Amino acid sequence: MKEASTPEAQVSATTALVSLADNQDRGRLITSELGVPIIVQALQKSPILVQILVAKLIAGMAENDEVSQEAFARENVMRPLVTLLSLDSVGSMSNYATTWSINQKERENEPSELKIELQTICARALWMLARGNLANCRILTDTKGLLVLAKLIETKIGELQINCLMNVMEIATAAELNPDMRRAAFRTNSPAAKAVVDQLLRLIHHSEIAGIKILAIRSIGSLARTFPARETRVIDPLVKQLSDQNPDVVTKSAIALGKFVSPDSFLSREHSKTIIEFNGVTPVRRLLGGDDRTHHHALVLMCYLAMHDGNSEALVEARVLTTLEGVDKSTFGQHFQLRQLVVEAVNQLNMYHVGVVPSQKVSYSP
Repeated sequence: MKEASTPEAQVSATTALVSLADNQDRGRLITSELGVPIIVQALQKSPILVQILVAKLIAGMAENDEVSQEAFARENVMRPLVTLLSLDSVGSMSNYATTWSINQKERENEPSELKIELQTICARALWMLARGNLANCRILTDTKGLLVLAKLIETKIGELQINCLMNVMEIATAAELNPDMRRAAFRTNSPAAKAVVDQLLRLIHHSEIAGIKILAIRSIGSLARTFPARETRVIDPLVKQLSDQNPDVVTKSAIALGKFVSPDSFLSREHSKTIIEFNGVTPVRRLLGGDDRTHHHALVLMCYLAMHDGNSEALVEARVLTTLEGVDKSTFGQHFQLRQLVVEAVNQLNMYHVGVVPSQKVSYSP
């Protein structure tokens, strides 16, 4: 791979390494033998057939071994991967395109299926590098990666689109867990953040593939604390998905909405009012009769709505107090926090005299 005497020799060498690096020990051995700088150099300077295999090697090593994941980040592999990912819009990455030894016109003449294959495996390599790694997620957002991912999510389908969505979900998960990352990558006036959110909402609204919808829903849920109260357009599609035919879509939507109205969210009260305004109470109440997993998340969501907007007419009309008082106590199981949440919600509704006569206004304890 290093000597690059012929493209055929590079293909053979890289194919052998891809086969060898299929577990943690052998991947780490390649890293310990100082293979990572050679791999990164080959990614930047080789013909497209070799680049595809090199990106596959990077993805495999990063997936199987955290040490290799870190080693590739130290060699700054994220930037060339993002550049290759942006083949259709290389102008947006011109700062990095100058590092290429391959003439851009020569690359443009490559068969489109090869370019798609390269983009697809580069997106997977970036996903494996970003997976569970805050520092790599930061690097990805610092290299115009979000804009490139948003564009590909908009224009591509199939595995390439899914791999790009997996990158976004990793970044969103990192942002959910890290306030600094959240503020840096998803500030309100960020064009890249807006482009990504627009595409996620488009897929939630219009995608007919449940798996793709779920990735978009999970990402929006992870970003719940980045949206201001006026950004109600992110709430509406999630509420609509509570009536989807796919139970996994429904459950993930309930979980995502729960993050908007969780006490962890500074705007939980405002988001609760928005969910209720978008007619979210009826589908949430209906889900309380669903399977155990859906029931659990719907119950959490309903409790938060009751706690934050207990005097809402929609809660009265849906007889939410009666519903919560009638929750089967066996469903709590070991979930002590859920039991406490129901107690707080019922007592809050009682305080607002929702749907009960004065003699019934007592503290509730299941």
